[in-house]
Amino acid sequence: MSSNWLEELEARLERQLEGFLRTNPQQEELLREQEARDRQQRLLAERGRLRQQAEEQRQQLLKLAEEIRQWQGRISRARSAGADALAGRAEAHVGALMDQGRHRWQALTDLGQRFASVERELAELVRQPANGGDSTPDLEADWARFEAQQELQELKRRMQRP
Repeated sequence: MSSNWLEELEARLERQLEGFLRTNPQQEELLREQEARDRQQRLLAERGRLRQQAEEQRQQLLKLAEEIRQWQGRISRARSAGADALAGRAEAHVGALMDQGRHRWQALTDLGQRFASVERELAELVRQPANGGDSTPDLEADWARFEAQQELQELKRRMQRP
């Protein structure tokens, strides 16, 4: 019963809002602009979170690579000392570390794809002015696009470095 009442109230309020916006087109325009700004802010926040996560993944990969190098050195020392059983266990450990590295690399790749998706959405938001007309994007939108492009290029450079 309460959900039915709530649905009726929601439908009634929606109709009233639509009627108000039809009679006040300038308010509808303001609402669209605010929705676009809100979406842009959400996307910018998501981009920041993704960038932070990517940096954390990158640092973890670097740490893992160093650990693998250390264990490979230990394997060599064990083999030269004739401790083949110990070297075999160390090789198994290196294999597990390599698997972790592959998973982390895939996670970093996934983050890069999500980052690119957010960038595309931001660029699309900048290309589509809120009023649907031919007005040029404002300085904030241009700046957001510029920053997004710069950050994407930096992320690509970091991912290409060993």
